[in-house]
Amino acid sequence: MALCRRLARLAAHLQDPQKVASFQRLCGVEGPSGWADAEQRGGGRGALANGGPAAAAAEPAAGPGRQHPVGNGAVPGGAGPPPGWRRRPRRNSLTEEDGSQEFSIRSRFLYYLFSLGTELGNELFYILFFPFCFWNLDAWLGRRLIIIWVWVMYLGQCTKDVIRWPRPASPPVVKLEVFYNSEYSMPSTHAMSGTAIPLALLLLSYGRWQYPLMFGLILAFCWCSLVCCSRIYMGMHSILDVIAGFLYAILILVVFHPVVDLIDNFNLTYKYAPLIIISLHLALGIFSFTLDTWSTSRGDTAQILGCGAGVACGSHVNYMLGLNLDPPPDTLPLSLSSLTVTVFGKAILRLLIGVVILLLTKIVMKKATIPLACKIFCIPHDDVRKARQRMEVELPYRYITYGMVGFSLMFIVPCLFQFIGLS
Repeated sequence: MALCRRLARLAAHLQDPQKVASFQRLCGVEGPSGWADAEQRGGGRGALANGGPAAAAAEPAAGPGRQHPVGNGAVPGGAGPPPGWRRRPRRNSLTEEDGSQEFSIRSRFLYYLFSLGTELGNELFYILFFPFCFWNLDAWLGRRLIIIWVWVMYLGQCTKDVIRWPRPASPPVVKLEVFYNSEYSMPSTHAMSGTAIPLALLLLSYGRWQYPLMFGLILAFCWCSLVCCSRIYMGMHSILDVIAGFLYAILILVVFHPVVDLIDNFNLTYKYAPLIIISLHLALGIFSFTLDTWSTSRGDTAQILGCGAGVACGSHVNYMLGLNLDPPPDTLPLSLSSLTVTVFGKAILRLLIGVVILLLTKIVMKKATIPLACKIFCIPHDDVRKARQRMEVELPYRYITYGMVGFSLMFIVPCLFQFIGLS
């Protein structure tokens, strides 16, 4: 019992938003004048709703037909930010969070550094990193990274909707972004992906590629540390959220790393693998949509599952048609020593052309799937933002769109490269 009490006190200490605010002040982030006064004015009103202002806590709890409480970090009556480099939070067009609250940055270097760390867990990074792995490095490695990434992110997003812990209270925390503010906080899925991807990259590539082990360890440590610290800097997670995400990712990696070869072999060789993969991922998406009311995490979950299904199906088609993208066994272990200007130029050209095709695929599928889903389920699509908050629209839109993006990544774009001589 004494140990449990000590652990509970430690958890409460690590979840304290004041620790997040202290880290932000240490890094030169300052909120508007009167920030501390606003915190005191809201101190007697109970817990703040998902990191929002005190008024949000008085609203009804989330239930059927209700959205998550909106938390934007605004201080009623607060003055502007203190002198410094002024910025506004990055907002999400699907939510109603107000991104008009300015904050002051004392260190531009830290702001850009931690913004980079946050982007290492966002879609922009994924749509550049995974294609580069598949088209320019090692498709064998890329498929396994995708398998681990899908399960890490899916379990992380579902766990958020089960635990339902709010974001750090604001004030005292300064919200440097509100893009994911409608989601719950525990665990940090940015910390999970920022831990799982570099560690899986190290575990899967060492021995297959020739490089010093210390280089891989340093890269994994820096990558993981940057992503984890960035979520505290941005005011989106408590220290406890980040630690839990880190440990959770390691646990999932321990479970899935030994079986990732079996999963990949099943995806490639089993006759009915595409049917099973599509059905399983769709069922997992439907299950995740039933865990809670609408938030951006539901769409992200369907997006991740769709991408994973598309990559797996594309890999299966490649294998059945004999289009093997893996390096020949006699070239192993692979080395970066043969890098030349021509090879580098071709790699960049493949990335540019391929990413453009992926983005065009995403745009075309989005334009087609949202109106079609609205028409099938008789949902008004005059307001696309509201329509996408319905499961009948968001799930098929995200799943089909990103399924096609994943399929294009694995099959369509490599076929194009072979046709134009860029393979």
